[in-house]
Formats: sequence, structure tokens, C-alpha cells
Amino acid sequence: MEQAYIDLDINSQLTARAGLFLLPIGILNETHEPPTFYGTERNPVEKYIIPSTWWEAGVNMIGKPLPGLQYDLAVHSGLSANAYNIRKGRKKVAKAPADNLAMTGRLKYTAIRGLELATSLQYQDDITQGKDPSAGSAILWETHAIYSIQRFMIRALYAQWSLDGDGPKSTGQDEQFGYYIEPSYKFNEKFGVNYWLHPDVVVKLDYQIQNTPDGKNDFDGFNIGIGYQFY
Repeated sequence: MEQAYIDLDINSQLTARAGLFLLPIGILNETHEPPTFYGTERNPVEKYIIPSTWWEAGVNMIGKPLPGLQYDLAVHSGLSANAYNIRKGRKKVAKAPADNLAMTGRLKYTAIRGLELATSLQYQDDITQGKDPSAGSAILWETHAIYSIQRFMIRALYAQWSLDGDGPKSTGQDEQFGYYIEPSYKFNEKFGVNYWLHPDVVVKLDYQIQNTPDGKNDFDGFNIGIGYQFY
């Protein structure tokens, strides 16, 4: 289960959310179903750095002080990462250790038609939940922009973890970051890299070249798949 929460509308500009929710970070994390993005696989930045799909339990204050301007302020369960592996630090909330909570804030601007600008910041005092005394605090910063006009769209995102402490530094994992720029153009409503059999069903084909510093996760080849979403 990714989401199970209750929203309390305090007024027309402020909502309190409590329960299990997707964290307000990045482009794909809150809307990650296959028909909503290009490419057969989710991009590596939002898979390993953010890491989507990422949900936690806690409370979130959602404010909309002006049209097209939104902020999120959340306190929630945190990661429990062994060997400073961010993606493997996600745990099923019911069984996850919660000795160390995390805080996430986001500011999002959508007042101009076709434009989204957002930035998120997360802080956790210890992403190992006390298992590694050589680990310190962890900060994730993410920012992205989306602009679409008619059939053209461009997405750009940057995300970076800064892990404090001698442990992450000794393994070279104290700085983990990634970015991407994704231009796209729809020739028509059906064909392209993605082929929508139905608005909620998509066939995907792409060619991927991926290089990593240690070469362990290098990849060069085609991806093909089919995805769907339901409500």
C-alpha cells in the first residue's frame, strides 16, 4: 500500500494530512504510473537518488497561500539505510524502525500555464537509525522544472544527497547526485516512443545508454514494456 491518509481542510488555503503518503519530492514520485512518463523504465535519478516510489507515514501540512503556489511541510518516518544505500533504505512502514524521523519541505509554483517549478529539501539526523555510529545527518535537495507548450515538453531535474559522518566519507558515498534533461514531442496523440492503446494503457520502447562511475551498472540496449494504471 502506497497511500492511506486522511485530509483535514482547516480552511481553503491549508490542509492537514496524516497517515501513509507519497513524499512530495521530484517529478515521478507522486505520479509514477507508466502512462504518465516516457521511457520503459523510470529514469535512474528518480529511481536511486530520490528514490521513487517512496512513501512514509507521518503528517503533512499543505498550504496554498496564492493561486499557483503551494508548500508542503512534513514530518514522517525516515530511511534505514545499510551501507548508505539510499534506495535500500526504504522500509515497509509497519515494520520499519522509527528511532529517527525525517522532515521534508517543498515549494511548488504552477501559476503560469504549462510551467511547473519546484524545489524540495529533506533532513534526517541519521539515515541508519542508530545502526552506524560513524554516520551523521543526511540532507536531500531536489529541484526541477517542467515546461510544455502544445506538443512539446521539456523536463529537467537535479537531486543530491549530502551524507555527513566518517562512514559515508570513507566509502565515497557522502555525495550522491544525479540530473537529467528530457525533451519530448508528441507527433500525434497515439504514436511515438510511447504508444497509448488506451489513456491508461501504454506500450513503451526506448534505447538506453547508462554509464556509472564503477561500471557495475552500465547498460547499453533496448527496453520494451507495457504499463497500465487503474483507480
